[in-house]
Amino acid sequence: MIRFEPRETVTPLRRVAAPAIAALAALLLASIPIAAAGAPVLSAYALMAKGAFGSLFAVSELLARATPLILTGLAAAVAFRAKLWNIGGEGQLYAGALEAVAVGSGALALPPVVMVPSVIVAGALAGGLLMLVPALLKVRLGADEVVTTLLLNFVVLLFVQMMLEGPMKDPMGMGWPQSEPMLEAATLPKLMARMRVHAGLFVALGCALLVHVVMKRTVWGYETRAVGENPEAARHAGIPVTATMLRVALLSGGLAGLAGVGEVAGLKGYLTADLSPGFGYAGIVVAMLAGLSPLGVVVAALFIAGVFVGADSMSRAIGVSNYLADLVVATSLIAVLVSGLFVRFRVRFVRPHGQGGHGA
Repeated sequence: MIRFEPRETVTPLRRVAAPAIAALAALLLASIPIAAAGAPVLSAYALMAKGAFGSLFAVSELLARATPLILTGLAAAVAFRAKLWNIGGEGQLYAGALEAVAVGSGALALPPVVMVPSVIVAGALAGGLLMLVPALLKVRLGADEVVTTLLLNFVVLLFVQMMLEGPMKDPMGMGWPQSEPMLEAATLPKLMARMRVHAGLFVALGCALLVHVVMKRTVWGYETRAVGENPEAARHAGIPVTATMLRVALLSGGLAGLAGVGEVAGLKGYLTADLSPGFGYAGIVVAMLAGLSPLGVVVAALFIAGVFVGADSMSRAIGVSNYLADLVVATSLIAVLVSGLFVRFRVRFVRPHGQGGHGA
């Protein structure tokens, strides 16, 4: 018989090693379809690494792709820490992007020093308020936030499409469903000339550091962890569980909204319905791969971004589908869940009762 027994203590080394082993396992599993496609596995991964790190352009693409992943990963990590299962990062990203365009495409005429913070705050508020809806439904009516946040993704995307075909459609867009462009004063500056990486990277890194400090060093961070561990015990200890959940919802949604701000104000310059290739959903994998650690989210986001950027380069070089990146992300999530099981539990092999067996 196989028995899972909870570990009394989990060493820091085990916590750090688990996601690293999970990432390695995902790459090993992905090598099976690469080999089945007739491509050399080692060459494929070498090309993937070169495509992600082999040049200044590759690194800039890696950082540009990692920026929204850091923010959506933080959004998921913060919410999951409080056992608030936010699956709506994609919708909150679009809500933030929509509000950023609404403010930054001409609604306000302000100097850049005021306009850029206004766009950032507007996008964060839009994402936070959107997440507040399922959080209120959960704490007041007991509604399952997995369902409500997931369904809101589709509602928001349809609303964005309606706005892009109607009130916010760019009259100079030659009929394409896109918003009017952001004013120059509302855009985030590029970090390197002729490269796509922008100042939103610093916003994302700053958020990761700030969330780390809040979670580890403040009373509110302690309350968040306590609510996530046991809400009933937290309530009996005098912690305002409902208020804590709503604060977490605002923060989580706001972080995802910032990812949308970065994509329109720093990268694309306008909003389209295909703005995100699934950053909100990939952020869940980033958060899980990081073990819900805010600083670990940065590392995990760089890994996932490297997989996406490198897979594009590898696909062009040897003809392997770039959908391999999606496979690696999916297997990473499965692997990190399995590794998390072995982090929390010890496996014992026990003979059936009466056979005189022993544990292993």
